[in-house]
Amino acid sequence: MQWQRCDSAMQTENPVNYTYMDRSFNQSSINHDSAAFSDCNSDRSGEFPTASSQSRQWLRACANSENSDELITQLVSNLDSFSIDERKQAALELRLLAKNKPENRIKIAKAGAIKPLISLISSSDLYLQENGVTAILNLTLCDENKELIASSGAIKPLVRALKTGTSTAKENAACALLRLSQIEENKVGIGRSGAIPLLVTLLENGGIRGKKDASTALYSLCTVRENKLKAVEAGIMKPLVELMADLGSNMVDKSAFVLSVLVSVPEARTALVEEGGIPVLVEIVEVGSQRQKEIAVAILLQICEDSVVYRTMVAREGAIPPLVALSQSGSNRSRQKAETLIELLRQPRSGDTAPRPSDVSV
Repeated sequence: MQWQRCDSAMQTENPVNYTYMDRSFNQSSINHDSAAFSDCNSDRSGEFPTASSQSRQWLRACANSENSDELITQLVSNLDSFSIDERKQAALELRLLAKNKPENRIKIAKAGAIKPLISLISSSDLYLQENGVTAILNLTLCDENKELIASSGAIKPLVRALKTGTSTAKENAACALLRLSQIEENKVGIGRSGAIPLLVTLLENGGIRGKKDASTALYSLCTVRENKLKAVEAGIMKPLVELMADLGSNMVDKSAFVLSVLVSVPEARTALVEEGGIPVLVEIVEVGSQRQKEIAVAILLQICEDSVVYRTMVAREGAIPPLVALSQSGSNRSRQKAETLIELLRQPRSGDTAPRPSDVSV
């Protein structure tokens, strides 16, 4: 039997296609999107901590009235005020206006707010920085704004906010970078601006929201080979394996999906094994949810691809019994993957001449 790999040599890697035993799959069949990753939404932090209830009510009324254009123009002008208090209030109010009404996101951008808001992200005042980051995040929720925001120089300040900002600023900077990375051309630039190691740090040390936001951004950015390598060099395997091992962390799916895009490069497979990833993946096949089992099998297929040593390690971890169970009770996709991996693990293990599991779907 021959494994046939259909892989792209382009910098941005297309989903890998697999054929084995007359079965044809591709990486997109894992259903990576939707349920595992809820997209970063507009800011989820508190509103107007210093403003009065009356001020909040007035602003909301303006935001939903014909006066919103006039209000936005005045607030954008205030972003350049000599008064730091006026700048703070203007950034905060624009942040809320962009959060609560989609039409305002276009109005605010057309009023010229993007560049002054970006300048606030570099402020030494953490409150100004946080509101600048979050206002930019809320503006990126409008697809029409993303290219302008990136071309106006937002990427490097957002990366700095990942390093120096408050926890909220870091989380919202990760979300903003995710939104900008949805323009394919931005992915390399974001990676080269130093975002990857900082996102790995947030994944490892952030709170639960920070971990989720970091994993979502890394999942998007690491479709590019260059960024995969940066993530591995930054030590991403350690937190990924730890999060997958904690089945109660609510991070198993997200971590596994990030891992699934990384293991197409050999450096990631090596790092995964060194961090003890094989026993964790086998445990997921045994006790995880149906979706977790499927993605774990897909990852195991990839890491076994070119290595008899890794196949031996997977077999010795006791993978075959839970794989047999999955092949009998899982979804059609899960059963096919499990059967393919069982076939591979049962082949002779002398020499690296066995079929290539990269020709099996992930």
